[in-house]
Amino acid sequence: MVLRSLLVLTFIAGSLSAGEAEDKRMEAAAVTLKEIMDVADKAIPQDLFSKASCAVIIPGLKKGGFIVAGQYGRGFASCRQPDGKGWTAPAAMRMEGGSVGLQIGGQEADIVLLVMSQKGMERLTSSKFTLGADASVAAGPVGRSTTAATDITMRAEILSWSRSRGVFGGIALKGSTLRPDREVDTIVYGKEMDSKEILRGNVPVPAGGQELVSLLNKYSGRAN
Repeated sequence: MVLRSLLVLTFIAGSLSAGEAEDKRMEAAAVTLKEIMDVADKAIPQDLFSKASCAVIIPGLKKGGFIVAGQYGRGFASCRQPDGKGWTAPAAMRMEGGSVGLQIGGQEADIVLLVMSQKGMERLTSSKFTLGADASVAAGPVGRSTTAATDITMRAEILSWSRSRGVFGGIALKGSTLRPDREVDTIVYGKEMDSKEILRGNVPVPAGGQELVSLLNKYSGRAN
């Protein structure tokens, strides 16, 4: 009986720690987005944000994953509400494998993806997809508008940016994979969740994700 009680207490303590860790990761995603968008002349162009179907933010992606295959980044995705007004609760995502180029160097990097089509949105809820193979991806432009964007950029399903050592800019992520992080969603929402239900707007925003969703609404509350 005593052993069982100790096991229960250990499980609860571990769950609380994990929940706190995920709240901090959602907060880090919110801080990343705010800091990037607050520098207007070097931020993600507003007209692109207004057209995006979903956004994925991976704060603090690790370089170790570029050398040894395996997990190297965890973050969150949010999509437009079905009526195009506002954003859904965040669904956990995991980025693995591939290479994000030399810009990142030996430092951690923040990764931001804008999913520009309904087709790309549907890929987010699949078991796993590879950028550049299953979904076209291009380095996103920066600045107040997309006047410098190329045809390749405008046709891509997903646009990608990174920030490392204070430098923010578009970057190619071909070969990297994205997939739902169901383990984290279970922790955040207190039960097993289907990322489709989250990203379709069928789930209330958890306390830890309020700031992130609020910022997405601030920067692009209504789809063009």
